[in-house]
Amino acid sequence: MFYCMNQEISKLRDLIRKHEYNYYVLNEPTISDQEFDKLMYKLQQLEKENPDCFDPNSPTQRVGSDLSNNNFEHITHKYPMLSLSNTYSIAEVQEWYNRVAKLLNEPFQVVCELKFDGTSVSLIYEDGKLTKAITRGDGIVGDDITNNVRTIKNVPLLLLNNYPESVEFRGEILLPWKEFDRINKEREENEETLFANPRNAAAGTIKLLNPKIVAQRNLYTSIYYMLGDNLPSDSHYENLMMAKSYGVNISKDIKLCDELSEIVQYINYWDKERKHLPYATDGIVLKVNSISQQNKLGLTAKSPRWAIAFKFQAERELTKLLSVDYQVGRTGVVTPVANLSPVLLSGTIVKRATLHNADFMENLDLHIGDMVYIEKGGEIIPKIIEVDLSKRDLFSNKVQFISHCPECGSPLIRYAGEAAYYCTNYNSCPPQIKGRIEHFVGRKAMNIDGLGTETISLLFDAGLIHDFTDLYSLTTKQLLDLDRFAEKSANNIIKAIQKSRSIPFHKVLFALGIRFVGETTAKLLATHFKDIDNIINASKEQLMAIPEVGERIATSIVEFMSDANNIRIINTLREVGLQFKQEDDNKILSSKLQNLNFVISGVFNLHSREEYKLMIEQNGGRMLSSVSSNVNYLLAGNNMGPSKLEKANKLGVNIISEDEFLKMIQ
Repeated sequence: MFYCMNQEISKLRDLIRKHEYNYYVLNEPTISDQEFDKLMYKLQQLEKENPDCFDPNSPTQRVGSDLSNNNFEHITHKYPMLSLSNTYSIAEVQEWYNRVAKLLNEPFQVVCELKFDGTSVSLIYEDGKLTKAITRGDGIVGDDITNNVRTIKNVPLLLLNNYPESVEFRGEILLPWKEFDRINKEREENEETLFANPRNAAAGTIKLLNPKIVAQRNLYTSIYYMLGDNLPSDSHYENLMMAKSYGVNISKDIKLCDELSEIVQYINYWDKERKHLPYATDGIVLKVNSISQQNKLGLTAKSPRWAIAFKFQAERELTKLLSVDYQVGRTGVVTPVANLSPVLLSGTIVKRATLHNADFMENLDLHIGDMVYIEKGGEIIPKIIEVDLSKRDLFSNKVQFISHCPECGSPLIRYAGEAAYYCTNYNSCPPQIKGRIEHFVGRKAMNIDGLGTETISLLFDAGLIHDFTDLYSLTTKQLLDLDRFAEKSANNIIKAIQKSRSIPFHKVLFALGIRFVGETTAKLLATHFKDIDNIINASKEQLMAIPEVGERIATSIVEFMSDANNIRIINTLREVGLQFKQEDDNKILSSKLQNLNFVISGVFNLHSREEYKLMIEQNGGRMLSSVSSNVNYLLAGNNMGPSKLEKANKLGVNIISEDEFLKMIQ
């Protein structure tokens, strides 16, 4: 309990909280921004003069401090954060409604809410004070982001009026379109990677280690659920209205419906009107209003029966194709990118769109100057889906795929059975080298923090690194001699590089960037061959004897290990202390899953994907990356890929839930 003897400070805090509520929740400010700033400045001065009156829930604490957390503490959710089943048509909504009616066999109401596209958060209040803010995590355990959430202006640090003694609010942390555009403009000016969409930007922001930067991003929350032992009402809708009286931000666009026709009307209205909202939305959430009826309906293995999400179809717009550029990836793949007349799509200005490969371009029969329809795949990556031939200029030139690398001028090659063209200059093409270094330092590989795309490009262009072996000879002084490095960031990078020497062999193998060798294959290779020399000397036939390693992967490994420069890189990395032998640290607990192959897909409630992979291996099973006739079981979580599910059903693969799997290894 924080109590301040200074009455002026207490009154000023209450006054500022009132103005924050008026401005950020009610959208009805009663004083000017300048007057508000004066009140805040006065409070800051008084608190500075009276340090004994410090309160983490004071309005002044929203600005965030410069102190950084080393990491985020893991917190177990009191109530699991479940995923919702998705529907994509009115007919599927009607099926859900009829199913609920049949199960309940009594009158019921449905609450319709906009499905804001942000990052989920759980806000916990004790005695009216914000005590914890937790990310969704895996639904069972999340990260403690309380310090960052305190900086969000419309999150009440203290509740108003007659609030419950202990209460939890679920909601979305959002980044408004306006802020998203501002941040991306700044990142573009600083030559930093742009955020793909507001959801990614919000998720990335809330996990920043510096709350001061979080405070500058102007995040926003919208609450959609209240949880607790003593809720004010059995009605979900009324609970949200009560939450609003506590000072919590609730969307004004929720609607309580008595009939299916009202739900359909709500969906149709917002399918069009959402384009005018200041925040990204990707659908509508429907919930049975009565909490007692929710409990009666219960849960399936994956989601609640009493709620469902209707997902909007991706937006599409017509714009002009101005030109085509070509980008070179780390494996030499050349990807065409369309330059377009700027057009507003799903709340962002789109100027570029992927064209995938030469076949994709040929199928579209693209001409420069064509009017093309674009949409966002999954509301993220813009792509051209159709050409309006009625608007084509008869004298326009057809787009021809290039024959030489746009970066180094080397001839391109297309392998049999592949859609992509490759630059043949593997060892000297700059984008390939930079891309391989980016892959090497990635989180799933060597996990070297601080080395992003721009930093790697800076080091490469300065001649400090020529491949990823040079990272291990970098010094703090070399980094400090470059413009963008401060002493702390330079030291952190050197420490992260040194720390990567202890990364296990299978991750080092993945980090090498062998074409077609992903995480799962790298682990299989490391487990089977035990050290790098055995892999270097392995024949194609020996490699293909391993499950999951077909001719394409085996050929790629043999070609990689036949390159003298790759062997030089491996030997250099070995000399600087990287791990090239498999440590048998996975304790075998049983042979219950002996000779059984598993694929995992989806999000789980009881354990993480990594934990399930470990359980499978510790009980004698084998992990595979894709569904095939060799798979015995598909361990299915929430939101699993529809293609995997379809293939598993087609091949007759056993599909099991978490509970069923855990019973297998009990």
